[in-house]
Amino acid sequence: MNDAARPADLSYEGPIVLFDGVCNLCAGTVRFIIPRDRRGRFRFASLQSEAGRRVLLGLGAEGPDPDEPPQSLVLVANGRVYRRSRAALRIAAGLDRGWPLVAVFLVVPAPLRDLAYRFVARNRYRWFGRKTACELPQTGESWRFLDAEDARNARHAP
Repeated sequence: MNDAARPADLSYEGPIVLFDGVCNLCAGTVRFIIPRDRRGRFRFASLQSEAGRRVLLGLGAEGPDPDEPPQSLVLVANGRVYRRSRAALRIAAGLDRGWPLVAVFLVVPAPLRDLAYRFVARNRYRWFGRKTACELPQTGESWRFLDAEDARNARHAP
């Protein structure tokens, strides 16, 4: 699939960051985003979770091939989906303080940006390791995770 943004029809509010839930680098990226997003705009779901699969289905996209690692980051915002370096830079643009300045790299042609992105993504398990399961968010942050929201709703269902 190319890096161009595709329309999306999602019922979740706000930008959604889909991440590889077993990747230490990806989980660390989510932990990096949370304190730098004081307004709480970003919501999160692992690509392996039911919520992540629902978001992908809502986009008309299938989940990752079982024999291949999932993409590391996907951003769904304003009815569009962004992948690879475009996702990372748009996430940075939505953070507090000086992080939006990183978005200046969007002027660099996507093939060049994605070359570096793919190199890191291809080696992320080797360099940063992986977990056997996605870690659970801290209680104070759980409202930002679609998976945790689904679990709360299931507990309160009649």
